[in-house]
Amino acid sequence: MFLRFFTNLRDAKIPVSLREFLSFLEAMQKALVMYDVEGFYYLARITMVKDERHLDRFDQVFSATFKGLEGMSLADIIDKVDIPEEWLRKLAENQLSAEEREKIEALGGFDKLMETLKERLREQEKRHQGGSKWIGTAGTSPFGAYGYNPEGIRIGQDKSRHQRAVKVWDKREFRNLDDSVELGTRNIKMALKRLRRWARSGAEDELDLDGTIQMTAEHGYLDVQMRPERRNAIKVLLFLDVGGSMDPHIKLVEELFSAARSEFKHLEYYYFHNCLYEGVWRDNARRWGQQTPTWEVLNTYGADYKCIFVGDAAMSPYEIAYVGGANEHYNAESGETWLQRAREKWPDHIWINPVSEAQWQYTHSTKMIARIFENRMHPMTLKGIDTAMKALVR
Repeated sequence: MFLRFFTNLRDAKIPVSLREFLSFLEAMQKALVMYDVEGFYYLARITMVKDERHLDRFDQVFSATFKGLEGMSLADIIDKVDIPEEWLRKLAENQLSAEEREKIEALGGFDKLMETLKERLREQEKRHQGGSKWIGTAGTSPFGAYGYNPEGIRIGQDKSRHQRAVKVWDKREFRNLDDSVELGTRNIKMALKRLRRWARSGAEDELDLDGTIQMTAEHGYLDVQMRPERRNAIKVLLFLDVGGSMDPHIKLVEELFSAARSEFKHLEYYYFHNCLYEGVWRDNARRWGQQTPTWEVLNTYGADYKCIFVGDAAMSPYEIAYVGGANEHYNAESGETWLQRAREKWPDHIWINPVSEAQWQYTHSTKMIARIFENRMHPMTLKGIDTAMKALVR
């Protein structure tokens, strides 16, 4: 069973090494957990998962691998599952009196113990309630369901009454951390933190603890040292597609924008529709009388800015490739021309697409934008943003 668990983890693209699996087996051999499903879950997770992005997939694999045990009778488990002999002996020692153990040993030792256990199961002709000997429900027997035994094996019960065997893996509390899911408010900032370059700037208004200790030691009296606050020195220029086919992605783009504003001190942003042309907007209402010439933007921000386009890239191919192809106005130069100018001005550039990557191949304009950006288009998932930020840091 443990080998199947290991192969299932590998099949789910969780990078579990053989050394980690052997460490897990060693921990099991040393009985760090004993007939405790929840403890077994945590032991397996801590030994075989080393990246929080894989926690949700681990929970799914764990559930798929071991869920069937809950609906099996103990006789089936003993027959079909290789439960370590030490576990069963320990369980028997905890639950059987010394007199009972002596009798069982005299009758045939461990094998007889298992036979007795299976026989008790088969002898039950009706539902058993209460008690400590028989295997059933609501008693203190170590086997069965709905009873109370702090070290019991729970069988055939969907949830715990005494909270001793909570199915934490079925809660899937880590699904937002999976690098294949779309981003949400909680994890956008974590993804953007990849794009950092720290520098000291501003007034000396932050306590320099190390410097204070050093100077105090040298001078023999308290000598407080101050220093400028450390800030993220990265400069970001953000172009956001709004309107039309981007309307379904408004909430996600708003969350990305909000996270970017809090993460980067030097952030400039403009709005466009479908493709970049001769004018952009500061206001997402895109009033034509309040346009900012794109040439002005190109001449204002230096090549040290990281340029990020956010859009679904879904439009008519004419809007990209042809003069007059824009759907809201007459463009004297093609959208591709303006995108190429932006790429040349800001060498560190990417395009983030909120549409699922699996859908890109079905939209011709998306493939055109990806080609213009030399495949520097990334999906708006945790993994996609993480990869995009790495591509911008050079």
